[in-house]
Amino acid sequence: MARPILIVADDPDRWPLDVPGVERVTARAYVAEDRYSTLRKADVYNLCRSYRYQSLGYYVSLLAAARGHRPLPSIQAVQDLKSQTILKIAADELQDLIGTSLAPIQSREFVLSVYFGRNVAKRYDKLAGRLFTMFPAPLMRAFFAVAEKSGKWSLIGLRAIGGNEIPEEHREFVVEAAQEFFAGRRPRGDRRTGGRYDLAILVDPAEAEPPSNERALRRFVRAAEAAGFNTEFITREDFARLPAFDALFIRETTSVNHHTFRFARRAVAEGLIAVDDPDSILKCTNKVFLAELLVRHGVPAPRTLIVHRDNRDTIAAELGLPVILKQPDGSFSQGVVKAEDEAALKQAVAQLLEKSDLIIAQEYLPTEYDWRIGVFDRQPIFACRYWMAKGHWQILKRDGEGVKQAEGGVTAVPVEHAPAEVVRTALKAANLIGDGLYGVDLKQVGKQVYVIEVNDNPNIDAGFEDKIDGDELYGRFMRVLMRRVERRKEGVS
Repeated sequence: MARPILIVADDPDRWPLDVPGVERVTARAYVAEDRYSTLRKADVYNLCRSYRYQSLGYYVSLLAAARGHRPLPSIQAVQDLKSQTILKIAADELQDLIGTSLAPIQSREFVLSVYFGRNVAKRYDKLAGRLFTMFPAPLMRAFFAVAEKSGKWSLIGLRAIGGNEIPEEHREFVVEAAQEFFAGRRPRGDRRTGGRYDLAILVDPAEAEPPSNERALRRFVRAAEAAGFNTEFITREDFARLPAFDALFIRETTSVNHHTFRFARRAVAEGLIAVDDPDSILKCTNKVFLAELLVRHGVPAPRTLIVHRDNRDTIAAELGLPVILKQPDGSFSQGVVKAEDEAALKQAVAQLLEKSDLIIAQEYLPTEYDWRIGVFDRQPIFACRYWMAKGHWQILKRDGEGVKQAEGGVTAVPVEHAPAEVVRTALKAANLIGDGLYGVDLKQVGKQVYVIEVNDNPNIDAGFEDKIDGDELYGRFMRVLMRRVERRKEGVS
């Protein structure tokens, strides 16, 4: 059954929108009347004139979240609109797009109206869409000015507006934009699976090395539908739509200074179950944190030194040569350097310390392969040997530009056939992070097992990690995800 859509405004009669199945409600009625407080599901579009703290508009979004409805804007978005810090971050990220979009304008100030992510002038649609992605309010205005010193356009303010502030000549366009926005959301309730809950899978179709290949993604979808989810692939442009789902599964390479982290953070703030969750992304994507964590809890790892400008000359004496150097947030074998001698070590350290005040140095332990143990919900779900690329010391061999040149093979083995100490150590390391989806990389040297790193967002590719359990690997994952959603809806922590 499709989720009810409510347009909530101070005076709905001044919002001339006529869409079948869309109900116009006064803010006071939504806040006070029992029939809305007892409504189990609804998409709530808050078009009140003001969202200031403890105003009626503020309480519409606040109570919508408390009732399990999906407000737009959410309370988080309302707060972001008021935050100068968030505004500065958005202005920096959008600087190039702002400059390109506003270049033809002759005046030194400009106001852009954003209606459901669109603008009446097609040439501003991309900028309007990006602003809506970052600040998902149905109706808002963005204020720009040319900076005195740089002479460049800059975003200086954002403000949500009510339906009564839409100019008469814009109303027909706004009705059209709203209709298209609603139409883009509503078919999910009519999917053939008839699922109880809605799952978003975040992907980047242009990513060169995604964490799951297309066949794996299709298997995840089949498993999700079998578990009871309606499933939809989303991209970074769908940030504003995130509250329309019950769970988020990120199948795009994650990073803290990246939209994937913003998706995870917002998903948790909106009450969604998120894999990866923001805490796991923060912890796993920083090798300095992991090194400290493993040492503190007695998890065996190669001898490691956290390097800064004051101890950079002690690396060779403490760890020997060759030595492995890692930038804290490197992934997929990028940002990892093997220094064979003192000269190479000095050069590599200098380059890495230009990007981060702290880096990792680790003793070199040559092996034919690394173990990768997949862990989810604090249980092992797959085991693989990742073989080193031919003639290379890593699984992936890249050129100086970071382009993949060669890759070692993958041999999946039943978890119960993997060395017990490898699995036990992997679980100990992963469980220090949380109960999310992790890939623990380990080396086995004789009888000793060492944790190299714990990865969030690990690869699960059809034909590789699923070689042993096939569809059951995807099914197990989705059944756990469904249990988490059910528990969240039941109010069980």
